[in-house]
Amino acid sequence: MKQVRRLLLPVWRSLAGIRTKVILLSTLLFLLPVIGYNYIWELEKVLLQGQEQTLMGSARSLAMMLNQQPVLLEEQAKTQPQIEQGKDLYAIRLNHPIVLDGYTQDWAPYDKTSFIYSGSSVRFSRGLYRSKNFNLSAVTASAENRVYLLLNVIDIAPILKRPGSANVDRNDHVVVALTTKAGEFKRYLIATNESGPAQVYSVNHDTESDTNSFLQTNDLQAFWKVTETGHTIEVSIPDWLIGEKLGFEFFNVNDRFNREVETIVGSASINSADRLGTFLVTSPDVEKVIKRMGNNGTRFWVVDRHGRAIAKSGDIKSANGVWETSVKYQESPAVVSSWLNMDWLSPIYYKVLERPPEDFIDSMQHASVYRGVDVQQALLGRPYANWRMSDDQKARILSAAYPIWLDGSVVGAVIAEETTNGIQTLRNKALEQLFNVLLAVIITGVVVMLLFGSHISKRVRRLRDEADSAIDTQGRVLAPISPTNSQDEIGDLSRTITSMLNRLSAYHGYLEKMPSSLSHELRTPVAVVRSSLENLSMVTQDQDQQRYIERAQEGVSRLALILSNMTEATRLEQSFVHAEKHTFPLNDVVKGCVQGYEMAYAPHPIQANVTDTIIRMNGVPEYIAQLLDKLVANAIEFSQTDNPIDVTLKPLGKVAFITVSNKGPLLAEGMGEQLVNSMVSVRAETQKSDKPHLGLGLYIARLIAEFHNGSLSIANRPDQSGVIVEVRLIID
Repeated sequence: MKQVRRLLLPVWRSLAGIRTKVILLSTLLFLLPVIGYNYIWELEKVLLQGQEQTLMGSARSLAMMLNQQPVLLEEQAKTQPQIEQGKDLYAIRLNHPIVLDGYTQDWAPYDKTSFIYSGSSVRFSRGLYRSKNFNLSAVTASAENRVYLLLNVIDIAPILKRPGSANVDRNDHVVVALTTKAGEFKRYLIATNESGPAQVYSVNHDTESDTNSFLQTNDLQAFWKVTETGHTIEVSIPDWLIGEKLGFEFFNVNDRFNREVETIVGSASINSADRLGTFLVTSPDVEKVIKRMGNNGTRFWVVDRHGRAIAKSGDIKSANGVWETSVKYQESPAVVSSWLNMDWLSPIYYKVLERPPEDFIDSMQHASVYRGVDVQQALLGRPYANWRMSDDQKARILSAAYPIWLDGSVVGAVIAEETTNGIQTLRNKALEQLFNVLLAVIITGVVVMLLFGSHISKRVRRLRDEADSAIDTQGRVLAPISPTNSQDEIGDLSRTITSMLNRLSAYHGYLEKMPSSLSHELRTPVAVVRSSLENLSMVTQDQDQQRYIERAQEGVSRLALILSNMTEATRLEQSFVHAEKHTFPLNDVVKGCVQGYEMAYAPHPIQANVTDTIIRMNGVPEYIAQLLDKLVANAIEFSQTDNPIDVTLKPLGKVAFITVSNKGPLLAEGMGEQLVNSMVSVRAETQKSDKPHLGLGLYIARLIAEFHNGSLSIANRPDQSGVIVEVRLIID
């Protein structure tokens, strides 16, 4: 656990810095994109609501225009309340005319609108009807003043007209019946003897003989193609010929010899106009009204009361809404360069954003009948808007339906459709611009905050370093702090620390001068007491009095020694000013001192381990000898007589190490640095003596070491058997 803490401590300290905290605080700037993102999404909802209201307004405007022109919807007003699927025909609007060639590629987009006639659509069958053997599907359409009819017939035994034969109804043929705009009932027979343009005959019925006569005509054009599965028949009818009703039947002949009709399948009975189904064709006049709206961004439908399209204009794939144009030609902001935005930022943005689809599947593009809840509500007289997805789920489509009223009843509805691509494009553009601006703001903010935090951190570190170097380990003021003129809190703190250091320096100077002043003031009284005691001892003969005088003289001598020791450090510091350094052999000084100690402290053993290599240093040899005197005297005092004092000298690079070690009591925890201070002494009761101990020995030794640009430290020996004092001196 301690190792983990030790490893994590530097990391924690680095994270606790001002710059790190400023960077962490700057991460709050990343809330801005989140807020902006939510704001744009809320704005999109508002725009969608606005698009819905705008689209409903467009549908209402078109409905009002049609209400003011009731003649355009008179035919739609006559339609029956109910229509029969397959019988009541509707011609879808084509984008281009059909080429009568028997190929159905032109009809491919409208396959879903075809109706299959079989089963209930059988008008006559000579035998059992089998739909897999014979059926047909039909599509009706209109384009450029013509109505087109496509019949795809499944026939396992196609029988065509005999070449040159006058019998046109003794083979497979089609009969188209209609009423003209004047209400006249007409029938046309279509037959052929080979694949290609078919013959069209006008059918006239003689009621007296109940027979039909056939007269070839050019009112209709047709193309008949025999296929592998049956027949493909394309019919073109001019729209001036068709009125309100239309129907057709296919007569199937299977026997090539007797050529009798086996089955008749069609949309309605062609025997009379009353039995025909209604026919609805798109209105060019209504389409002109839609185009006068001049709104190319919307697809409009006008449907009758059955949802069948009377007119339709516009393409939903290009109907992107009213905002598309403004978005398309909007200039990009210059906050971020275009190459950076296109090559780097946009690909990142569109990992999150959804691009509007450039293409999607819309089954309603070619639909002839509009179905949906919106048109159902509109045909009931209630405007309604609805959202739906395209068939491939790529595009979101908005539709708004509004009823068309005529003589107090609903005769149809107007449906306006748009995709939300315009709003999505606008949203994406807004998000891109917002993110670009926020990216620039965040980067600028982080850089500014980082620079600001670095500046603050630099000022704080500089103030810390100045404060740390202003006071040494003994509490002495080495150099004052230069106060700054800044008016902020850091400047105020620097001025406060400067004032505090000045007061501390003054007080420390007072403490350093106090021993000298006190010694000077006490020397005269001590001299007076000493002389008085000496005179008293000369005139007093009493033994008891003489004993007391001797004890008083010992006390005065001890007091004088104390005063001398108190001024020793002061005198030493003063002598440093006038001391002259010179180069001398350090090992010779140490060896000479050790030899003197062996005689002075005999019989206490002193062991020396001094290198023979000449160590030269620049300094004062007398001070080095005084340093050794203090260290050895201190070691002797704390060591027993039989325990030797070890004195070593060894060089290491540009540093010489002098160590004095003794076996004895250990230092208390945390006392190593304090013992080298002035007036600090720690002794056990058993080590007390009559000799005064002011704790100045190690302090004087430290002063000498520092005078020689060195240092002094004291600690317990590695084997915990005693204390070792180490002096580090700079050598040449």
